[in-house]
Amino acid sequence: MAGKKPAEKKTASKKLAGSKNKSFLKTGEDKADNNIKLADNKVKLAFPGNVQAEFAKGVKAEEVIKQHFKKDSAKTLGAKINGRVIDLSLPIEESGDFETITFEDDAGLDMFRHSSSHVMALAVKRLYPQVKVAIGPPIEDGFYYDFDNLKISDEDLPKIEEEIKKVIHEKLAFVRREVSKEEALKLFKDEPYKRDLINDLPAGEKITTYKLGEFEDLCRGPHVTNSGVIGAIKLLKVAGAYWRGDSKNKMLTRIYATSFPEKKMMEDYLAKRAEAEKRNHVKIAKEMGLFSIHEEGPGFPFFHPKGMVIWNILLDFWREEHSKEGYVEIKTPIILNKRLWQTSGHWDYYRDSMYTLKIDEQDYAIKPMNCPGGMLWYKEKLHSYKELPLRVGEVGLVHRHELSGVLNGLFRVRCFHQDDAHIFMTEEQIKDEVLRVLNLADRFYKVFGLSYHLELSTKPEKHVGTDEQWELATQGLKAALDSTGKEYKMNPGEGAFYGPKIDFHLKDAIGRTWQCGTIQLDMSFPERFDLTYEGKDGKRHRPVMIHRVIYGALERFLGILIEHYAGKFPLWLNPVQVKILPIAERHMNYGKKVADEMRKSGLRVEIDERSETTSKKVRDAQFERVNYILVVGDKEVQNNSVNVRTRNNEVLGERKVDELIKELLIEVKEKTIK
Repeated sequence: MAGKKPAEKKTASKKLAGSKNKSFLKTGEDKADNNIKLADNKVKLAFPGNVQAEFAKGVKAEEVIKQHFKKDSAKTLGAKINGRVIDLSLPIEESGDFETITFEDDAGLDMFRHSSSHVMALAVKRLYPQVKVAIGPPIEDGFYYDFDNLKISDEDLPKIEEEIKKVIHEKLAFVRREVSKEEALKLFKDEPYKRDLINDLPAGEKITTYKLGEFEDLCRGPHVTNSGVIGAIKLLKVAGAYWRGDSKNKMLTRIYATSFPEKKMMEDYLAKRAEAEKRNHVKIAKEMGLFSIHEEGPGFPFFHPKGMVIWNILLDFWREEHSKEGYVEIKTPIILNKRLWQTSGHWDYYRDSMYTLKIDEQDYAIKPMNCPGGMLWYKEKLHSYKELPLRVGEVGLVHRHELSGVLNGLFRVRCFHQDDAHIFMTEEQIKDEVLRVLNLADRFYKVFGLSYHLELSTKPEKHVGTDEQWELATQGLKAALDSTGKEYKMNPGEGAFYGPKIDFHLKDAIGRTWQCGTIQLDMSFPERFDLTYEGKDGKRHRPVMIHRVIYGALERFLGILIEHYAGKFPLWLNPVQVKILPIAERHMNYGKKVADEMRKSGLRVEIDERSETTSKKVRDAQFERVNYILVVGDKEVQNNSVNVRTRNNEVLGERKVDELIKELLIEVKEKTIK
């Protein structure tokens, strides 16, 4: 990569680079030892920095860390042996690559939060012995645990937190043991949800439990060494959740929480959370009159006139930029026959998330994705290699059946518009086309003041296509990324089943990240739909296809922008750019005259005709987040001017109307962010 390496997370120990880490017995200096058999009671471990050492078989991971990672041992939560995450107390029975895991690693974070859920469950069990436990996984920003026979509200959380502090102070060890299926069923005879999970396991499955104090839980782990490792736990809210996410099952009580190794980290998180709450896009949208969601249609947003102003600006900008890049735009129906969804695979693998219906006694579905309709459009005629690359966009309305419990403003809805595009090309064109999309996305995000990082996800265990196809596709994406000179993170094995992908993770004003844009190479659809083009040789060839989005979903992107700007949109995006405040009734006609001049120039203007004090009008306009507030009185009428201040209470003073209009139009044209 143009002088840079793919970005990595900060860890106490990173994998050995390149071929040095592929096998612990294949490093350069060790080739002479390849034929030397280790003693049966020894294991050889390879550490970062091309360092290796022998240990007695069965040595615990914590002992290895104490000997080899002395400086970092206090921060270490777990370890990896040949990529498998293990407890520090687990004996090591195999040779291989050895790494430490800390809170800064994804695996370490999951381990820490999962361990925290057990601590919370023990505290709840102590306070409410009658409860039945279900599951307690880590999630983004924290964890939860589901309980049955627990009737509590948010007011009860402080009491549970006090008990949690006691559990942490006791420094109880997480004790792992393996049991048979029969033993597990006996152990959890009074826990119906655990028995339900156990019964799903094959007869010979190895089952593990973890005991923390008097609480033993069915769990595959791994976990931190003891409850004292967890510095702070904060319970966030109580909610309802169906067992296994199925509305036909019983509603359980779910407690959401988060945890950190240190109280300072918790305080920083809670401060950021409080700031995020101030920026809540649903609350701000209500204040600004942008959109609403009603009981008659949960998950189906209604856009108000001011919301539609922003919507249309985003859409116009999208069309303008894509036209420059040579995209054509199509529109496909939202309801199509079952046969299409069978060909695409959605009917078999995605049907639970689709809305289906009968038309003329035949099965149809409302589209959850635009892609299959785009494939039918491509097949309308035989394409020539001369047409490729063919860039085809569609801002299509899609519907997905999301559970009511996960719906969240514009972030999680049941209908939304994806700014899809499908690019049909030859194999030789992969790098250049991916690079064009990368550059296009970069232009988009910079306009909105959003920074981002890139991630490249490669072939998963379950996939379609040959290894050769995957190698070609992956190298095409990688070559395009390398040519940008930007850093990116590798996610081995995390690509889509149909191809590798590049994801854009946007960073907002308070440091949160949002996965929006994506570039996915697809080796499945061209085969499924038998897509072809006529090559130079006059024969039929299979095109390579890219799925890509920039906004991701317009609804979600708008929600992100509302929170990123805290509702204070740049002038070019704001539905109300200027508000005119006549001081008295005698100034009203002049105020209307100024408003008319500004509207004719293309600016979006409102005039406050209320009989309120000027100071109240100013405060209200600032609350409405209007960019420029123009006060007009006797002096302004006489001078054909306005007195200008901003929503941030900056007093800019008197300006001639025509001069101000020119300034604002330049700000709109340049899409200035301020």
